[in-house]
Order: sequence, then structure tokens, then C-alpha cells
Amino acid sequence: MTDTLPRPLIRPDRRTRQRRSWWWCAGWAGCAGWAGLFPLVSPLGPHRAWGALAAVGYLLAAVVALLPDRGDRRAGGPERAGWVALGGAALLPLALLVGAGAGQSEVAVLARAGDLLLAHGSPYLDAPAGPGEVTPYLPGMALFGLPHALLHRAGAGAGAGGLLGDPRLWCAAAFLVALRGAWRVRPVRQRTGAGAAGCVGAGTGAVTLLGAWRARPVRQRTGTGPGKGAGAAGCVGAGTAAVALLASPPVALALAASGVDLPLTGLLCMALALGGARRPTGAGLALAAAGALKWTAWPAVAVVVALLAATVGRRAALRCAGFAVGGTALLVAPWLLRAPGAVMGQVFAFPLGRGAWPTPAASPLPGRLLADLGPAGWGAAVGLLLLGGVAVALSLLLRPPRCAVAAADRLAAGLALAFLLAPAGRFGYLALPLFLSVFVRLAARHRTG
Repeated sequence: MTDTLPRPLIRPDRRTRQRRSWWWCAGWAGCAGWAGLFPLVSPLGPHRAWGALAAVGYLLAAVVALLPDRGDRRAGGPERAGWVALGGAALLPLALLVGAGAGQSEVAVLARAGDLLLAHGSPYLDAPAGPGEVTPYLPGMALFGLPHALLHRAGAGAGAGGLLGDPRLWCAAAFLVALRGAWRVRPVRQRTGAGAAGCVGAGTGAVTLLGAWRARPVRQRTGTGPGKGAGAAGCVGAGTAAVALLASPPVALALAASGVDLPLTGLLCMALALGGARRPTGAGLALAAAGALKWTAWPAVAVVVALLAATVGRRAALRCAGFAVGGTALLVAPWLLRAPGAVMGQVFAFPLGRGAWPTPAASPLPGRLLADLGPAGWGAAVGLLLLGGVAVALSLLLRPPRCAVAAADRLAAGLALAFLLAPAGRFGYLALPLFLSVFVRLAARHRTG
């Protein structure tokens, strides 16, 4: 009797853990294959270097995912594999590329913008001599180049001062701090409806790439909940999936080689989380900070305002809109008034392919292919882009989102449509809407789990 009773409880648990480990192993092996293509096909040196390093990190994570659990209260293989992947595919390549001074051209753009801001009070040159002297970002992005300018003026030069002055480090720090804030936002009590938990739904399966979908909760031997990453229980928690998301190839590549899109992404996640928690002031401030970095953040204002209007009321929505629009205007207007031609030409015309020089963002997306047909094609691409914006706006009016997850999905759909139809763009831009949708979903699962 005593020999047979425990077995029906232990064997399914063990099989679940083994099945989960193999799915995670396959996911990390797939990531290794993806990274391994960069040294073969990418024309960019930093991308090739990242791919070679990250492929090894992902392979190590695949091996670690198959290691047996170390006990009920310790992390299992998949949990440890996520941290191995994050270190081997993101943090280690970031340190090595920063130390070697290798990075995408955007890193040099931010460093130069910081130098110009400190020296002349504006991150924009009045008469750039070529595309390398264009600053295609709003003034807030120049803040990430200020450490470089300050250390350079102090005579730090290369070495430790140069490392601390690399804009990628500060972009990554802002990104992680914003994500931490979004992760820790406390939900408010729902009077009616399913609340945030009802919005998570089966969409949490967006992390199926790394096997979280295949994990099913079983009986807990200890008090560890599903949102905390219980290794022995056989259920991968939201925290483990979030670490895997940060270690995924699109995010790891951005962390190591560029970093310019990361602060915007983190602030948008925070704005969505605060909007879902019915905090209009905090959401508006986060939107204002994001709106001062890149104008691609401006559509998020409409989404978060619609979310608050549907869940809290018109007054809260107007408060959020006031802080978002007013804060962005206060942060951007001084430079727009001082040098309107430079701002309009470099921040708006250049990324849309209407500047003095062609933009390097030239992936063969539908909008780019239309723009290559000539003025009529460019007009058609812009017209389709505007129609897509109108469609998203109508969806917000007719069926507004009622939780952070639904708002993130709506914003992700709108941004993906905009990136596809824009006259100039890159495939890498699509990582932003994907990250928004998955991370906000995981954060909601963490809070309700």
C-alpha cells in the first residue's frame, strides 16, 4: 500500500518535467540555429560577431534545459537555461562588443547627438553633410549619448570611461528598469468583468517557441505559485518565460549591437501596464517620456486613452491624454522652435524616405516596394499607411480595449501595420510589436497567478 500510492502522483509529474525540458531544449536549439545564420548572411560586422557568440550561448542553454531538477525548492533545467541564454546570448556579447567599440551605426548617432547637445544645446546639425550626420530621433534620445559627451569632455577617452560612455549600456539600463516597473505594477480590484486575468487567455501561448505552452500545472509540493517559476511542479512560470523573452534573438541582438529601440519599448510596456492598472497619471508620464524619444510612440497615446476611457471613465482618459500630449510637447517644443527645419527634415522626412539622402532602412516590406515605384508609389504607400491608422482608430472607438493585454495587442497590430506599410522600414522593427504583446501578457499572468 505504501509502495504503490506515491507512484501515480510522482510519475506524471516526472513525465511532465521531462516533456517540458525537451520542448525548451528544442526552442533554444532553434535560437542557436537562427543566431548561427548571422555570421553567414549578415553584411554587418557586429551582427556576425553577435551571431557567433549567441549561437554558443543558446547551445549551452539547450544542454542546460535537459539537466534534471535539483529539488522541489530549486530551479529546474528550463529555469536555469533561460539565465544561461540571457548571459551567453545577450550580456556577454554586449560586454565584448562594447569593449571592442563595435556596434551598429545608431550607437555612433546617439554618441554624436549627446556631444552636440552638450556643446551646442541641440542634437541636430543645421547642415548635415551626409546620412551619417543625420539624427533621426526626437531630442530625448540624445540623453543616452550624454554620458559619452561628459566622459569625453572630462578626458576619460578610451578604457573604463569609454565603456561607461557607450549609449548601449544606458539604453539597456533604461529598458530593464522600465520593464521592472511594468512587471511590478499592482492591479486594482475589478468590480465587474473578468479583470486582467480574463484578458490573459490562451494568448500566453505566444511563448510556445520556448515550450511554455506545453507545460501544464500539476499539484504543488510546496507553496510556490505558478507565477513564480516552480521547477518541481512542472509548470513554467511567467518569470521564466520573461527571462526567455529577454534572451530571445531579436531582443538579445538589439541589446548587444544597437539598443536604440529598447528604451521606447520599455516605456510603452510601462504605459500599458499603468493604464491597465487604472493609473492615468503614471501612464501619461510614461507616454510623454516615450513620445520624446521617437514619434513612433505617439499612436500608443490613443490606445492607452481608449483603455482608460473604457475602464475608468472620460476624466481619467483626459488626464492621461493631457499628461502625455503636454509632456511630449514640453520636451520636444524647445528644439522644434529653435531649429524647425532640422527637426522636420531629420526626424520625419529622412525616416520616411523623403530626406536629402536615402534612408538605410530599406528592407523589402510592402510599403518600401511601393515607394520604389516612384512618386505615385510613395503616395500609395502613405495613403495605405493613413488608411491603416484610420482603421485602428475606428476599432478603438467601436471596440475599445478593456485590459492591458487587449491594449497591447491593439497597439502591436497598429505598429506592425505601420511598419509594413511605411515607405521605409526594416524587418527588425517588427520585434517591437511582438515584444509588447508577449511581455504585457506575461506580466498580466504574473500578477494574476
